[in-house]
Amino acid sequence: MRLLTVSLLALLATACDAPADPPAPVESPVEVETSAGPIASAVPSATPSATPADQPPPDHVGPPDGAPRAPAAPTIYDADMAERLRANKGLTLQWIDWNRRGTARVTVQPDGAWHLTGSQRASGTDGLLSLDGVVTEVGAEYFVFDGTISITDTPDVGRKCSDDKVWQFAITQNRRYWRLREFEWCDGLTDYVDIYF
Repeated sequence: MRLLTVSLLALLATACDAPADPPAPVESPVEVETSAGPIASAVPSATPSATPADQPPPDHVGPPDGAPRAPAAPTIYDADMAERLRANKGLTLQWIDWNRRGTARVTVQPDGAWHLTGSQRASGTDGLLSLDGVVTEVGAEYFVFDGTISITDTPDVGRKCSDDKVWQFAITQNRRYWRLREFEWCDGLTDYVDIYF
């Protein structure tokens, strides 16, 4: 046992004295030449970048802390579900009405971002659900939404809930809708925000 401990300590000491990883070699620029002469220089890439389709969905939702939340084309892991989201059949909040749906629209922007807007208004009251933001990822049973969700005057007049962040909607138990996975995000009441396909 003593010999094993001494060997491990010697190994650790050697590892601690080892130099840090050497810096990556810097490649020389390559001059690009045409019949009109040299026009540019570039550094060749050592490894090709992976496409989003090569990567599995992340374990987290949203950008790393401090990262900008700029719109961009969403990462699509399931094309059929992405098409269902674009052709969705409306949204509901249980306090307003499950039978009379509000509208939800996905519009593709010139930069490729998917802008998702939607609202459901209560009949005869000021109750309102609204959402506005971008879809950043679509998977087989979920999508990620980066934007604002607001609930106003429902189920009670004077209630105001609004938050701007990264949200996840998911399909559970083979249902025909994506449900917001944060149920008590505002004031302790359970809100079911659903987008149907």
